[in-house]
Amino acid sequence: MAKADCITPKVFSCFNSAYQNAELPKLCSELFAQQQSTWQQMAEGYASLEFIRIREIICNGCTVKVQFNPKRIISTGADVDPAIINKRKCFLCLENLPEAQQGIQYRDDFLILCNPVPIFPRHFTISSIRHIPQDFKFSVDTMLDIARDISPDYSIFYNGPECGASAPDHLHFQATPRRAIPVEWDAVDVRRRKRFYYKNHVAGFTLINYGRSVIIIESSVKQQLLAFLQIMFDEWKKLLRFTKEPMVNVLCSYQENIWRLIIFPRHKHRPDIYFKEGNNRMVISPAAVDMGGLIVTPLEKDFLNIDAKLIEDIFVEVSEQQAVIDNILDKIV
Repeated sequence: MAKADCITPKVFSCFNSAYQNAELPKLCSELFAQQQSTWQQMAEGYASLEFIRIREIICNGCTVKVQFNPKRIISTGADVDPAIINKRKCFLCLENLPEAQQGIQYRDDFLILCNPVPIFPRHFTISSIRHIPQDFKFSVDTMLDIARDISPDYSIFYNGPECGASAPDHLHFQATPRRAIPVEWDAVDVRRRKRFYYKNHVAGFTLINYGRSVIIIESSVKQQLLAFLQIMFDEWKKLLRFTKEPMVNVLCSYQENIWRLIIFPRHKHRPDIYFKEGNNRMVISPAAVDMGGLIVTPLEKDFLNIDAKLIEDIFVEVSEQQAVIDNILDKIV
């Protein structure tokens, strides 16, 4: 696909897996290098990663990493009140992107952009070219394609509109280096996995004593995987009497011809401690990365004061109850 065929001047290069020789991870590396040299905000964002600090905290059932990353206050502290969202300019719409920002056009629908406030040494936002809201059921087909095309270097994740997406009104995913999130290692640990489903080229697992509800779905057959997810989400909505999307964070990877989705069912967006006053408040707003075992704290006091008990309590508070998940899975089996 020649650059002249691309639909926006914001495009650095184009990718269409149907007839493309170039590998998508290679194009991402080229974009990253170009943006670091031409976009000051992005270069400063990645330079700041040299000063982040990490703590490892042993919790009940898992080890959690806590990252002190001041620049992430933009996302962690984002006001997602619908009234505010409707009034502000969408920072993912093409016309509102910074002048120096460019991306990789993925097929005709998405733009892969360098995230200027990164959590990881390589951190991309994969944004719809159209201004449409977050919707997992609508977008999961494309998510699987992107995960395959961007493998083996990267995994991608999705945050639901009411549990972590700082732009709930604009469909997007994010890409991170493969296994940069702790749950990606735990999800393949056979000592932790408990299988609940194995049929029609789809396998389903939960993780034993993990401190929060998690569902792992694996398959090498895309259409069977999509059919399973359709049934699971339909049962989920029916049980909770939802008319909208269930609250969910999803990580997705593609390795050795197998898709792996790690799904965190959510009960609540932010923990009570987020809304407390003064020194009692902690700016912790769990999304896919945090639920996956890398908790991002933009304030130093929170980084220093958080402990295992608080992390365990937050996971329980914001996760869907295991009894609800078991009820859903029982209906599928």
